[in-house]
Amino acid sequence: MSSSFFKPFICSSLIISLFIILFFIPIFSFSKLPIGLPSNNTSEFQELSGNFTWPAPGYTRITSPFGHRKAPTGGASSFHSGIDIGAPTGSNIVAVFSGQVTLTEFKGAGGYTITIVCDNFSASYCHVSPNFIVHVGQYVKQGEVIGNVGPKNVYGIIGNPYKDSSGNPTNGATTGPHLHFTLKKDGEAINPLDYF
Repeated sequence: MSSSFFKPFICSSLIISLFIILFFIPIFSFSKLPIGLPSNNTSEFQELSGNFTWPAPGYTRITSPFGHRKAPTGGASSFHSGIDIGAPTGSNIVAVFSGQVTLTEFKGAGGYTITIVCDNFSASYCHVSPNFIVHVGQYVKQGEVIGNVGPKNVYGIIGNPYKDSSGNPTNGATTGPHLHFTLKKDGEAINPLDYF
């Protein structure tokens, strides 16, 4: 066979390869970038896509939905700013998106609370274990374990006004172990279930 037979074949193969390199490789490379990761150790984040990770792996029962409700205990709000997820003490809690930890403390009705922010979103995890495994200023990745569901009763909080029916101090306004999860966008509480 002469080399002139292969010239059209080689030319068309090169054109097809060039087409694939120029048009498909950038799509596959950039579409897989993680969302919310800090760039160059700064507080700037990529845009959140809304594909959040469920905060309580293995536990999906909503014991109190977002919105208006009858307050279950003294000190609890009749407008529920988040969702309650039934989960036992010690259950893992994960970051729903990548971001920076801005709060780890006992915070009123929410009890022990962790808050993570990214762009115009903030996520608060309430009634968590007082044994924090993250700290303020830390960057966490989406899906990373950030804490555990806390116990119903906690002790040693000076001025804790929340008590159970036996008079024992509770982890905020709670009737039992669970994760209260609040999601805010631009400072306003929104229904977290719209983002999973």
